[in-house]
Amino acid sequence: MTPHAPRMAVQTPELAPEEFFTDPAAAVARLCELYDGATRFLCDHFQKALRDGAPGTRIRAFYPEIRLTTATFAQVDSRLSFGHVSAPGTHATTVTHPKLFENYLIQQLTLLMENHKVPVRIGVSDTPIPVHFAVASQNISVPQEGAGHFTLRDVFDVPDLSTTNDDIVNGTRPHELEGYEPLAPFTAQRVDYSLARLSHYTATDPGHFQNHVLFTNYQFYVSEFEAYAREVLADPESGYTSFVSTGNVEITTPDAPLPASEKQPQMPTYHLKRADGSGITLVNIGVGPSNAKTATDHIAVLRPHAWVMVGHCAGLRNSQSLGDFVLAHAYLREDRVLDDDLPAWVPIPALAEIQIALEQAVASVTQLEGYDLKRIMRTGTVASVDNRNWELRDQHGPVQRLSQSRAVALDMESATIAANGFRFRVPYGTLLCVSDKPLHGELKLPGMASDFYKTQVARHLMIGIRAMERLREMPLERIHSRKLRAFDETAFL
Repeated sequence: MTPHAPRMAVQTPELAPEEFFTDPAAAVARLCELYDGATRFLCDHFQKALRDGAPGTRIRAFYPEIRLTTATFAQVDSRLSFGHVSAPGTHATTVTHPKLFENYLIQQLTLLMENHKVPVRIGVSDTPIPVHFAVASQNISVPQEGAGHFTLRDVFDVPDLSTTNDDIVNGTRPHELEGYEPLAPFTAQRVDYSLARLSHYTATDPGHFQNHVLFTNYQFYVSEFEAYAREVLADPESGYTSFVSTGNVEITTPDAPLPASEKQPQMPTYHLKRADGSGITLVNIGVGPSNAKTATDHIAVLRPHAWVMVGHCAGLRNSQSLGDFVLAHAYLREDRVLDDDLPAWVPIPALAEIQIALEQAVASVTQLEGYDLKRIMRTGTVASVDNRNWELRDQHGPVQRLSQSRAVALDMESATIAANGFRFRVPYGTLLCVSDKPLHGELKLPGMASDFYKTQVARHLMIGIRAMERLREMPLERIHSRKLRAFDETAFL
């Protein structure tokens, strides 16, 4: 019988004992100490291994962890949808990049401590930090498998997709899987996975993302967003502090140059920042439900307070005109990209706070009110499909379904963004602009499109911005609706 190979010894940082905290800021400071120590340990040993060759031990460090144990149900304001655990027991979550999430963590821990009157435990988890994520913030490159002088996974932990999933937010995680219930919607590995993807897809650092996110499916909105950014940067009373373009180019004055990126990322992203993170991020997701899902899958880990789609659509009613707006209050989900995560039978409700903010923004920008607003805006069902050239297929079936659903507009992204907002508990909304009417012979033709873009893009974008600025003024507990929360919900937003 062949003897088993000897197990390699494991070298770790000195494991600090867990500590109890009643001060949220002190608890987060301890998380930062543990995380910084763990990642510094991995970076140092990784660079040494690249320089000197594989060590004779396995190198491993662990994510920090928050734990909360309660013996009774909390007596909390029934209007709150977050800030308390759903049942007595132990609740825990691993944490990554606590400095990036500092305000969020302090906010969530403050509510927990106030509502449950118990301390939280901060310590080291048993979940290893993949070396790829640890060294990413230090701009250290990890060689591909086979390119280094040793097999990476023999010495360091690498990303483990078998434990990096959406079981918590999808509601499919077995209860008491590891002796505790989840405290947050995402584990540290899941967050790290998305932070890395965001940097890749958007060519901007995740730290630039703001709490209010606009999605669009046309590049034309970007130049208008930059123009608005320069305008408000010239106003010291605006509250906006800087504008960030792809490649992390950041300007703080209205006349500063913004060199064009030599290579555009898959989803060009731009950030109009405020000091407290309450600014606006614009993401050009392009066309199609796949990009819409990819963007929202990863932005969700940043826990934004709202995201809204402000793209173009096909108007389906003869009473609509090019340039009219559509405020979605329901979605016909034929995009199919989320069916495995959120079955099509799950309703995606309209959120009153988002709907009101969007309608008020339309009224403010267009100077139309009440019944007159109906001249340029329809509220109704938006259908999202996965076939850009749906018009070329047999019209009988698709048109019949669209009529039966009472759809007033069709695109390829809105239902995906709304459904992922529902799935990830991120308040969502949709305000589209009619750019063609294929069922009535008004197709997108070059001349029509040019006139349309010139007259409508600036107004449409400004409506989205005004809506986000209204949402920014709302209390957090109001905008994060109970409609987005399941039976057994995590305490963290």
